[in-house]
Amino acid sequence: MLTWQDILEFAHNGNPKPPRRVEKSPSEWQAELEQDTFYVTRLKGTERPHSSDSCTIFEPGQYVCVCCDNLLFDGDEKFDSGTGWPSFTQPSSVESIAYIADSSHGMQRIEAVCNVCDAHLGHVFPDGPPPSGLRYCMNAIAMKKRD
Repeated sequence: MLTWQDILEFAHNGNPKPPRRVEKSPSEWQAELEQDTFYVTRLKGTERPHSSDSCTIFEPGQYVCVCCDNLLFDGDEKFDSGTGWPSFTQPSSVESIAYIADSSHGMQRIEAVCNVCDAHLGHVFPDGPPPSGLRYCMNAIAMKKRD
């Protein structure tokens, strides 16, 4: 189980080796993705809170990166954080997500990106439920659910 200390170590000292890599030019991503998806995943945007019903649906399944199908989260780790974005307590594996220190917008946060294709997913915070205490606050548009 990952802890906040693990996340900080990755963000400041290097991330786990990804299971594979998918690299495309910005124009290739833009040609493949819907405009809103491109904005969030490739330009580090954020969707509006409560803009997806993904925050209120809690069913078995897996959540994968919308850009490269990398497995990110298991539905069993999803919880209602009340923030307006889907939230999870743990990634599917240590190698699924990479972490980047983010000081944008006058805040100190840890950005979560797909470790395979570098898609912006959201941020991780140390205010989640036990036992990990982690809250992966993800953009719904950056993921798709697989049953």
